[in-house]
Amino acid sequence: MAAIPPSPYLLAFEAVARRRSFALAAAELHLSASAISHQITKLESQLGVRLFERSAHGVRLSTAGESYLSRVGGALTAIKAATEDLRQGVSNSLYVHSAPSIASLWLMPRLRQFAQAYPDISLNLSAAHTHSDFALGQADVDIRYGIPQWPDLEVEPLFEERILPLASASFIREHGLKRPAQLLEVPLIQSNVSIVQWSDWFGTYTDLRAPERYAVRFDRAQMSLDAATQGLGVALESATNAGQHIADRRLKPVFGLDMAIRVKAHFAVYPLRHAKRPPVDAFLTWLHQEAAKS
Repeated sequence: MAAIPPSPYLLAFEAVARRRSFALAAAELHLSASAISHQITKLESQLGVRLFERSAHGVRLSTAGESYLSRVGGALTAIKAATEDLRQGVSNSLYVHSAPSIASLWLMPRLRQFAQAYPDISLNLSAAHTHSDFALGQADVDIRYGIPQWPDLEVEPLFEERILPLASASFIREHGLKRPAQLLEVPLIQSNVSIVQWSDWFGTYTDLRAPERYAVRFDRAQMSLDAATQGLGVALESATNAGQHIADRRLKPVFGLDMAIRVKAHFAVYPLRHAKRPPVDAFLTWLHQEAAKS
């Protein structure tokens, strides 16, 4: 088994990588800058790779350093969280990782109900496009977006979503939008990470080709919806994610709810062993109850 580098070396590496500075990392860890530099040098020597590129302008991660941080950083975060829980006597901790848009648009508005129903569970929520690494103990449950190709994990669909054109009422009136063909005459908003693209929608409901260029592009559904709210164009987004926008009449389906592509794109994902923990079981039960309401 390969030797694990000493924890001070790893902590120094993570701090320098995060702060992009030996001096700031040294201040955070209550060490001298020379001590941090010595630990990084020892770590690089042990691993046989250069983790940082040093220059007159500062320090930045090398390609190998970026790769190492993506694995080690999550493990250190999990260790820190477990240690903090132990110190504070927290036994019912729950770590949930989520795709960003559903976390902010769907999950966050409902968390108060979960907290009220389970006041003894200490919930920790993180969000990113990258999936959590269960092998590193980064999360108990991951709410993932995409096509379910995650072997050796339990994968539970949350709900069926309707992906459809959405715009502000004023934008629809201004451009007199009544027919799908008219979408080729107005700015369209592109959501880069969506599994349903404009080409899919045009191919389903028209014999027209989707445009090759778009007014604006985003990597978050939240930003696409906000852009549509501001009248920047028509967004192709989930009616579930846009639920509050539609309820508040900030957005409306351009052609009604029927001209939608139906998909199952959000999933609760977890190792089977995690389901044995009462906080995980409680969260999954609550999650499916809320999803059913949607």
